[in-house]
Amino acid sequence: MQPPAIGTNFILLPHCMSTTITVSSTDINNLQARIQQVAPVTQAIRSQLAHIIIGQHHMIDRLLIGLYCNGHILLEGVPGLAKTLVIKSLAQIVDVAFSRIQFTPDLLPADVLGTMIYNQQRGEFIVRKGPIFANFILADEINRAPAKVQSALLEAMQEKQITLGDTSYHLEEPFLVLATQNPLEQQGTYPLPEAQQDRFMLKVLVSYPTREEELQIVRENVAGLENIHLKKVAGAKEIVEIRRLVREIYIDPKVEEYVLNIVFATRYPADHGLPKLQSLMQYGASPRASINLVQAAKALALLQERAYVVPDDVKQIAPDILRHRIGLSYEADAENISVDDIINQILQKVAVP
Repeated sequence: MQPPAIGTNFILLPHCMSTTITVSSTDINNLQARIQQVAPVTQAIRSQLAHIIIGQHHMIDRLLIGLYCNGHILLEGVPGLAKTLVIKSLAQIVDVAFSRIQFTPDLLPADVLGTMIYNQQRGEFIVRKGPIFANFILADEINRAPAKVQSALLEAMQEKQITLGDTSYHLEEPFLVLATQNPLEQQGTYPLPEAQQDRFMLKVLVSYPTREEELQIVRENVAGLENIHLKKVAGAKEIVEIRRLVREIYIDPKVEEYVLNIVFATRYPADHGLPKLQSLMQYGASPRASINLVQAAKALALLQERAYVVPDDVKQIAPDILRHRIGLSYEADAENISVDDIINQILQKVAVP
């Protein structure tokens, strides 16, 4: 897609619209200048992560999108793909409080949230806060704990607060749950409840490194990672400012319609020329998918140092937004059709503006 042509008094957005819509070129230019000002922060974060993470550019970009959109992220992949390492490293780089929770079958909600403890000297109950009281929460192997423990995160993820006894405690910003999970086919794993999956902005599939990347991984690990020291290149103040900037990225109404067409095609595929998908899905994406798709497309535009969203931004990020929000039917399982197969068909069918 060609960049928009900027005139003296207005900006003509590209051919994604049936009619020309004008917006202030001054606003766009000012926004572009502000994006250039914060671009070094993103570059510095990527540079620091590159010291310890080889490849995995897709995963790193999605982590940045979640960070800049205040959206929780679910990383899925087999063990050994640096999921835990990249999250821990990112927390070091942006200088925020980090807490790691290892999910196990015997974990209790109090182990995550905290509990009330009776103080005999004072003769009263006091609060002992759990590991959830941090900025970055690494929920490691989240699907190894039963649903009761997983659901303990729901209030924190949605309301950004925790209730212990009669008192609610607000969690400090930025607050981000970064969860890892192993594929459900592995022994000792439990599927996440649909309500909890919907709270995750992105579900990112982490793939194996290439042959060249793995060779470099082997060499660096043999040489020793203890000699690598990550620098703190940003703090909570910078992250909050970038989040504010992401919300200001311009998205054209026609691109918003494109987002809605994609999401509605997951609910009513027959209405969008995909009748064969009707029997393959139990349910489609929720309104959170539409919200998150717009937010993530804006963040992707910012990562590319652009002040406006193009349809390709939506198309690139859509699988990560939708794959955990579509329920497959038994027929889809029988035909060995995956969620990503359905998403690809939808993206191919829905007209790009």
